[in-house]
Amino acid sequence: MSGWEVRLSSSRGVPYFFNLETRESMWEAPPDLTQEQIASLPGAKEYLPGGHGGANGERPAQVRASHLLVKHRGSRRPSSWKEPNITRTKEEAVSILLEYAEQINGSPDKFAELASKNSDCSSHSHGGDLGFFKPGQMQKPFEDATYALKVGEISDVISTDSGVHLILRTA
Repeated sequence: MSGWEVRLSSSRGVPYFFNLETRESMWEAPPDLTQEQIASLPGAKEYLPGGHGGANGERPAQVRASHLLVKHRGSRRPSSWKEPNITRTKEEAVSILLEYAEQINGSPDKFAELASKNSDCSSHSHGGDLGFFKPGQMQKPFEDATYALKVGEISDVISTDSGVHLILRTA
C-alpha cells in the first residue's frame, strides 16, 4: 500500500493527505496515485467531497459551495450588512436574482464578484464562499440543491427561510 490516508484538518475543516510512513502531509492528492487509488485510501469515503467520497450513488460526506443571497421582507431576518430593513417582496427578490444569474452566465469569477457586492449574507466578504458543510448543517432546500449540483454548476433560484439564493458548488 502507498502509506497514504485522508484526514480532516481540524483548523481548516478540509481534507488533506497524510503519509503514515514518511509523516508527510499535503493538501493535494499525491501525484503518483490514480483516482481509483485515492478513492480507496483510508478516510477517502468520509472526507473527500465530490466523486471521491460519493461512490455508488451515495452522497459525499461534505460539499463546498458559494451562494448569492437576496433577502425579502418574508425572510426570517429581513436585514443585512447593506440594508438594515429589507422591504422588497419575494417576487422582487427572485427578479433581482434572475438578473444576477443572467450576468453570471456560468462564470465562477462573475459569481464571486456579484456575491461580494450584492449578497445579503456575511459570506459576501469571501465572494459568497460558505466553505465545506455536511448534511444537516444547512437548511434542507439549500442542502438538497447543493448536493444535486455537480462541481462547477450553478443552481436555479432556491428558496429558503433566509431568502432566495443562487448556489455555486465548488467541491
